[in-house]
Amino acid sequence: MTLIKSISGIRGTIGGGVGDTLNPLDIVKFTSAYAAFVRRTTPVGSNRIVVGRDARISGEMVRSVVCGTLMGMGFDVTDIGPASTPTTELAVVMEGACGGIIITASHNPRMWNALKLLNEKGEFLNKEEGNEVLRLAEECAFEYADVDHLGHYREDHTYDQKHIDMVKNLRLVDVEAIRNAHFRVAIDTVNSVGGIILPKLLKQLGVEQVTGLFTEPTGDFGHNPEPLEKNLADIKALMQQGGHDVAFVVDPDVDRLAMFCEDGTMYGEEYTLVTVADYILQHTPGNTVSNLSSTRALRDVTHTYGGKYYAAAVGEVNVVTLMKETGAVIGGEGNGGVIYPEAHYGRDALVGIALVLTYLARTGKKMSELRAGYPQYFMAKNRIDLSPQTDVDAILEKVKEMYCKEEVNDIDGVKIDFADKWVHLRKSNTEPIIRVYSEAATQAEAEAIGRKVMDVVLSFA
Repeated sequence: MTLIKSISGIRGTIGGGVGDTLNPLDIVKFTSAYAAFVRRTTPVGSNRIVVGRDARISGEMVRSVVCGTLMGMGFDVTDIGPASTPTTELAVVMEGACGGIIITASHNPRMWNALKLLNEKGEFLNKEEGNEVLRLAEECAFEYADVDHLGHYREDHTYDQKHIDMVKNLRLVDVEAIRNAHFRVAIDTVNSVGGIILPKLLKQLGVEQVTGLFTEPTGDFGHNPEPLEKNLADIKALMQQGGHDVAFVVDPDVDRLAMFCEDGTMYGEEYTLVTVADYILQHTPGNTVSNLSSTRALRDVTHTYGGKYYAAAVGEVNVVTLMKETGAVIGGEGNGGVIYPEAHYGRDALVGIALVLTYLARTGKKMSELRAGYPQYFMAKNRIDLSPQTDVDAILEKVKEMYCKEEVNDIDGVKIDFADKWVHLRKSNTEPIIRVYSEAATQAEAEAIGRKVMDVVLSFA
């Protein structure tokens, strides 16, 4: 069974039986539940819902089902076509819509697709709202419109340019400086919608040369779509040949940004946010937020500029909520997700690219020089597989008690902050698994402290 229902939406592999995979009947049910929820709760007077999709092979099929269902529920649909997640988020606000659906399985392989649900602010539903949509879907608590009240459909393919215009007009994006730097940029857009919008963005920012890998938006991904170094041999080899100043890599829906230095060294996905924050904080002093599993380097950089760092539970909606509560000027997640409130409250690789290029242009540094200026941390990621009968919460409580003399955060699992390292234990919501993230000054130390705490967990299991 690969159909996964959660507060953030519904995802699964295409094909198969009802209730087991992402198929038309389940798409109809879940879309109908979302529409019923929006009808009952939206604070705006609009009757419009925006739909955007990445370039997955199944995207056209899912789009047809989603749009038809929304019209059947009496909503007008603005279909913005193949578009990034941040583009769709912006379109919801620009349309004055009451919600939006993004058809994307993010970094999951080609056989997967998903529906991600937005509110009228173009932001993801919170836990309570997501659970209500799940309840409505489970109970089929919705009714369709009669023939005189069906919704209307229109396409609008102008939002890529509107997104680019927003990025170019940001206060801390300096198009003239970027143009004068004569940058040579390589990109890997993994055969999805980044291949449509990133070349346009870079051209309008004045980038002199752009070399693209996997830029045809076929949805037939040229490699594993998660932007991790082990999946990026082609762009790494290209950069090692020389002739480029920086490489940008995005996932299929363009909300995560990874980078390579001019010598082919991977910049480190965790350091995308750190670098953008460094630039932002120089011009806009304030607080920062990332999730508990993100690098400590953001905290260090924030303190350098006199700001306060806050850690949120894992998940974009949790980061955004804490950013609003603390008035953070920049935030995001260590997976390359940059959230810049002056743009919008969503992870946006286009915003990240423009700010990084501006910072490079203004400093005159190479990417490798920029990276060398930040605290050096290494992260290890492991997992503990337990039996279905295991009481994971009880185990985490015991771990928390054992390390009570250290700085412990339990808003999302258990994070233990030591003086020079940390370990984060977080249980899966769908499997008897504890994910173990650890960070230290060397890879060996990160692995060692992670293994040490894992042994403690296993002793309690």
